[in-house]
Amino acid sequence: MEKIVRQSLLYDFYGELLTEHQKQIYEDVVMNDLSYSEIARECGISRQGVYDMMKRSDKILEEYEAKLRLVEKFVNAREEMSAIKADIDALQSRNRDDNLDGLITEIGNKTARLIEQF
Repeated sequence: MEKIVRQSLLYDFYGELLTEHQKQIYEDVVMNDLSYSEIARECGISRQGVYDMMKRSDKILEEYEAKLRLVEKFVNAREEMSAIKADIDALQSRNRDDNLDGLITEIGNKTARLIEQF
């Protein structure tokens, strides 16, 4: 998984467990794509301080993930739902004239909505 995507997911799941200062810096780096120098200037700390805060915050978030595995479960569930949706789409294309078409369509729509929620 790409680093920035993983950081975003970790923050989505566990970000509220960081301090306000950690959250501000983490959001600026990951979500707002600011450089360490820009953040250091804005916060009145050194560039090394921003780097250290990011390392510490990444470690904290990874430790939560190691214990709770919420991101792993989320990614696996999303992949499974995508696979189900693909199977339903394939089944629907083979059964256009069948009376199951309405049910298959409804299941496909529900699955698509679930995928979008994640």
